[in-house]
Amino acid sequence: MIRTRRALAATLAAVCSVAVFVSACGTSPAETTGTSADAGDPVAGGVARAIVIGEPRTLDPAGLGNSWTRQSLLGNALYGTLMIEDPSTLDMKFTMATDFSTVDGGSTFTLKLRPGLTFSDETPLDAAAVKFNWDRLRDPANPSDSIRQASQVASTEVVDATTLNVVMAAPSPVFPQALVTGAMNWIASPTALQKGQAAFDENPVGAGPFTLTRWTRQDVMELKKNPRYWDAPKPYLDGLTLRTVADATQRLNTMIAGGADFAMETNWASLAQAQDAGLSTDTVSFGGGLYMGMNVRRAPFDDERARRAVSMAVDLEAVNTVINDGKGVVPQTLFPETSPFFSDIPLTTPNKETAQKLFDELAAEGKPLSFTFTTYALPENKATAETVQAQLSAFKNVSMDIEVVDAATGNSRNATHDFDMIIASALFQDPDAALWTAFHSSSQGNITGISDQQLTGALDAGRVGKTIEERRAAYETVQKRLVALNPGIWYAKSAPSVITAKNAHGVVMYGFGSPLPEEFWMTN
Repeated sequence: MIRTRRALAATLAAVCSVAVFVSACGTSPAETTGTSADAGDPVAGGVARAIVIGEPRTLDPAGLGNSWTRQSLLGNALYGTLMIEDPSTLDMKFTMATDFSTVDGGSTFTLKLRPGLTFSDETPLDAAAVKFNWDRLRDPANPSDSIRQASQVASTEVVDATTLNVVMAAPSPVFPQALVTGAMNWIASPTALQKGQAAFDENPVGAGPFTLTRWTRQDVMELKKNPRYWDAPKPYLDGLTLRTVADATQRLNTMIAGGADFAMETNWASLAQAQDAGLSTDTVSFGGGLYMGMNVRRAPFDDERARRAVSMAVDLEAVNTVINDGKGVVPQTLFPETSPFFSDIPLTTPNKETAQKLFDELAAEGKPLSFTFTTYALPENKATAETVQAQLSAFKNVSMDIEVVDAATGNSRNATHDFDMIIASALFQDPDAALWTAFHSSSQGNITGISDQQLTGALDAGRVGKTIEERRAAYETVQKRLVALNPGIWYAKSAPSVITAKNAHGVVMYGFGSPLPEEFWMTN
């Protein structure tokens, strides 16, 4: 079972003082608190109002992000899931799939589907439909954030209606844990997708617990219960409305005022205030965290001294004070102390004097440091960039501009590597999928462009190691190389969370804080 995990932000801050962003303190369950933890059996009926953070630009799964800050609630509602993972145990639970396993150490996998699955347009959700969707995602001609997972697949072959053989580009025994963090987990009707984006956005066709009735862009999305959903009597709700609110204060105030029943949340301070107001919060915590990624493919951050100088110059606790009212957690190490892969290797070593010497050294060589911090329009992201800019203004021979972009533009900049610095994340319980994707030299998701033989070799060794000891040794090398290379500044542990009203229940999350709307239910 996927366990609902309710944790007061301040409690997490105290307990998880050395890491975050995929499970409360790594692999141990979070403390359960809140008013709806023991609400009884689910009750059918009602329409719930949910606040989400990321406005979709399309309803095509390839254009949706499967994390709590993006469109995970929407994707799960329209398309359902093939499988889910318990963030506290890493156990896989199969939903529309019945198996996804390897017998050769992750070189190949076999996917088995439930027989008789259909999309809401009554066409079959079979192995051919999965192949169609997965092949689209790994095709560079169809830009998608999920290419970082899908590109690990070399080929797919339909065996029969319920069986798909998958050949990996390289062995990856824990690939299922990567799959559930992207759009590979969402299968849309090939018939509907082939009609083009405009037609699909008007009438998206999946096999999820809900179907679309109305989408007013930049306003509200209305969903109704899918009578053909495979897992009856779920969903419990008759309907679900989604409204995008990017501002954390507005999300919190709406919840406190009773204007919504569920709200996706990413702000530690808001979570603490929600608890103080008597609302419940479900939080999934991870190892790793958010980092300010520096593009090593081009100047100025192709020079490691520039990366090290900025890393040493930034006061991360001051950033935490600004964006989280001091209630967040700055990652000190890559893994929490509870992780079997923990090593006491500090991620950053602030030193203003050394930072200034490096800035001066670069300037003396005719390369005074000047760069642009590209940030998404989310208030927390903008505040992060503005705080870094203010701190760097106290140094000589360094200047920083800020470029604020919408989600679509930011995703495009990520995909084309057109940035100097940008906010990125590597969140994990088992480290393989996230760290390999973020920092392996051959990974499509390596946005910083870091390419280091030792780092790449250690990531490969961590992926295929057969014992904890082998993997621990590999990830110790990974940690040392990341600190030496400075591709990013780890500044915050994330808070993948849902705030719920007193009469709202059934929050279950998998992957990167991805909630399952078929589990939602309401009481009067």
